[in-house]
Amino acid sequence: MREIVSGNPNSEIEVLDEPGEGGACHQYLVSVGEVRLGGIVKVAADIHFQKGPIREKGVNGCHQEDLLAIVIDRLESFQAGAFSCRENALALTKCQEAMHWLNHRTQNRQRRGVEGTNKA
Repeated sequence: MREIVSGNPNSEIEVLDEPGEGGACHQYLVSVGEVRLGGIVKVAADIHFQKGPIREKGVNGCHQEDLLAIVIDRLESFQAGAFSCRENALALTKCQEAMHWLNHRTQNRQRRGVEGTNKA
C-alpha cells in the first residue's frame, strides 16, 4: 500500500494494489476521521476501477468518467444553490473539459476498433 496526496486535509487516500498492464492502479481506499492520530478511521470510499480489457474481463469496476460524473453533478448542484461561486464554476468547467477529452479518447478508440482492449 502507498498513500497518495488528498486535496482534503481530513482524508487519506491509499492505493491498495500494484499498477496493471496499462500502468495504473485499480483499488483505492479513502479514509476519514482521526487517521493520522491513530484514532477512529472510517472508510468513506472503497473504489475499484476496471481491471483488464472489457472484451476479455467484462465490466468489473468503475471508470474515471464515473467519478467525474459524480463531481460534475455535485458542482452543478452547488452552482444552482447557495454555494454558487467563481471557484466552483471554474472547477466545474475543468471537470467538464476532462470528461470531454476522456469521451473523445473513447470515441477515437471505438473508431479504430480497439476500445475494450489493451491495444494502443
